[in-house]
Amino acid sequence: MKSLVPVILALTVSMSSALEDVNPDLAEITNFRQYSDTFASAGQPTREQFQAIADNGFERVVYIAFTNNQNALPDADLIVKGLDMEYMQIPVDFSNPLPDEFYAFADAMERNKEKKTLLHCQVNARATAFSFLYRVIYNDISIAEAKADMNTVWQPNEVWRDFIFEILANNEIDPDCEACDWTLPPPRQ
Repeated sequence: MKSLVPVILALTVSMSSALEDVNPDLAEITNFRQYSDTFASAGQPTREQFQAIADNGFERVVYIAFTNNQNALPDADLIVKGLDMEYMQIPVDFSNPLPDEFYAFADAMERNKEKKTLLHCQVNARATAFSFLYRVIYNDISIAEAKADMNTVWQPNEVWRDFIFEILANNEIDPDCEACDWTLPPPRQ
């Protein structure tokens, strides 16, 4: 049993090392995840948190939900632009994400790879799924690492698992890996 401790510790360290250290101001944002020096995802920031985002060097905010969500800020575009950051919105229906929506996001990212970008939605479910796909397809991050990062927020439901599989298949990438569990979460009661 003692010989397993170093292996388990090494696995734990390697699984958690995919996410970067986070500034405490940003850590307060719902499900904030920093993947690299230039890319992070999160749930809905508050007005005040957008200031912290700008103060931490972010240059672009991409919102992938609808402005009629309960905690959405209807004037987020004005807030973000007022802080001298670029704002982009791609409304993604949680129950019906479309490949073109993902590719619109990926195209924007690829045009300005150096721009420090925050991708967000309401709770960081949509955003972690898009982050997973972008990192695997465009940044050569392993399926296992990107999946482990996504799982720190959620285990995709059937709609999102199938969406992820479709995008990966379009890019000739197999979603299976030894550490990947694509089992669907139990239905909500």
